[in-house]
Amino acid sequence: MQEVPPEVPPFGWTPLFLGVGVSWLLYYWTQICRRPRLVSSGPLRQFLESHCPVVMEKFCPTFWCHGGRLQTIVGAMLVSKPHVSYRNEVISTEDGGQISLDWIDNEESSHFPDSTSRPTVILLPGITGNSQQSYILHLVSQARSDGYRCVVFNNRGFGGEKLLTHRTFCAANTEDLAWVVNHVHNCLPVAPLVAVGVSMGGMLLLNYLAATGHKSQLCAALVFSTPWNVFVSTSSLEQPLNYRLFNRSLVITLRDTVNKFRDIIGKALDVDYILQSRSIREFDERYTSVVFGYGSCDEYYHDASPHDKLQKIKTPVLCLNAADDPFSPSEALPMDEASSHPYVALLVLAHGGHIGFLEGLFPYHQRYMNRVFSQFVGASVQQYEELKNVTRSRLKN
Repeated sequence: MQEVPPEVPPFGWTPLFLGVGVSWLLYYWTQICRRPRLVSSGPLRQFLESHCPVVMEKFCPTFWCHGGRLQTIVGAMLVSKPHVSYRNEVISTEDGGQISLDWIDNEESSHFPDSTSRPTVILLPGITGNSQQSYILHLVSQARSDGYRCVVFNNRGFGGEKLLTHRTFCAANTEDLAWVVNHVHNCLPVAPLVAVGVSMGGMLLLNYLAATGHKSQLCAALVFSTPWNVFVSTSSLEQPLNYRLFNRSLVITLRDTVNKFRDIIGKALDVDYILQSRSIREFDERYTSVVFGYGSCDEYYHDASPHDKLQKIKTPVLCLNAADDPFSPSEALPMDEASSHPYVALLVLAHGGHIGFLEGLFPYHQRYMNRVFSQFVGASVQQYEELKNVTRSRLKN
């Protein structure tokens, strides 16, 4: 007897899958891929739109990890680490400490063959970071390609050097950064200086700009994924999922650093008590705020938050953030203050996470951060007189 083939349903699975795929692509293109929001005063906005086209381009995050947490995690795990050979320099500080600087001199630069006037970029990594972080390596590689000299400012104890005092780093204390900027300026007195800070490095840089005002020796600055309000950031990182994904691993690294230098830190503090810290806030309560002379952790966090210091900044600075950054939620961004500020511009992406900004099917490179870096630093160096005139004209009005 001949078998009767099973009846084929009038609607197969293929059209269903195609319909879902088309719907998803439509949603992705219209709702996920968006132009960033540029918040700045009119003259500065015009300067950026004229010389930094990336501020007007749609950002299309990697479709399979466009959410903030995934962008953050995948960025930390998958982004490649280009090879960079540094020249290390260790400089002493007035309090008996030392700071490790990693240099890329770029002597073969065809764009700026005169080494004395070659633009120099000072890079500040994030909390627990150093010159070997993937995002720093990509920015250094981009800077080298653009013809610049680079120097990475490693926080005390994180650059491979020995810790000589019980003091490491503090987002509110800009003494070490000022010391480094002065050192670089003295070594290269005619070279334009631009600084780039990432995450906590961005906080430190903004606080330095606010502290120095018109006396800053930088011609421009750029910050990525800066936590603007430490209270809001801490609250976000203490949410159960964020605590498991980010807070706990960061505090483990901080504890390991303290334990590594327990001989010197133990002369001034109870190391075992610090090592019992279960969150970044507890670590800051037991270590950071104590070392830097704050009466409480809240006092330190208030002093470290850049969001209410914008009026003191007198150096052109572009600030890239993502609205879905778990380290710096959108409600912490100083939108109103930046909208009329002559020097500060916010570039806010709908998606991107914390130091993520991943795009493309296989996000092995920091392409978006590199584009922002290359265009803004290039405009700041090559169109510096125009940039100065933009901010001056705004102040006169």
